[in-house]
Amino acid sequence: MGQLYEVNKDTFENDVLKASKPVLIEFGAVWCAPCKVLEPIMEELAAEWGDDILVAKIDVDDAVDIAGGYQIFSVPTTILFKDGEPLERFVGVQPKHRMNDKVQEHLQATKAD
Repeated sequence: MGQLYEVNKDTFENDVLKASKPVLIEFGAVWCAPCKVLEPIMEELAAEWGDDILVAKIDVDDAVDIAGGYQIFSVPTTILFKDGEPLERFVGVQPKHRMNDKVQEHLQATKAD
């Protein structure tokens, strides 16, 4: 399995908004049981995607302003960013195939440009 890259409020801008590749980031919390269910799925996706996408997580309790800015009202919420823009949002635990299919749609669109 791949590792989830840990982002915090101080690194969010550089690691996510200014990233040179797409970033799939989970907004979660250490106390969140569904987040614990989602993380192994995210780790599998990270391993499968390799260097094509950065798969990361951020703790909403440590990044309240960022979570508020992206209207994170429920955890886990996962957002795909590309070129600093949110392209896709998943609320709650999602099946691996659904996340993979949606992200791949965006990657294919990027390669077609």
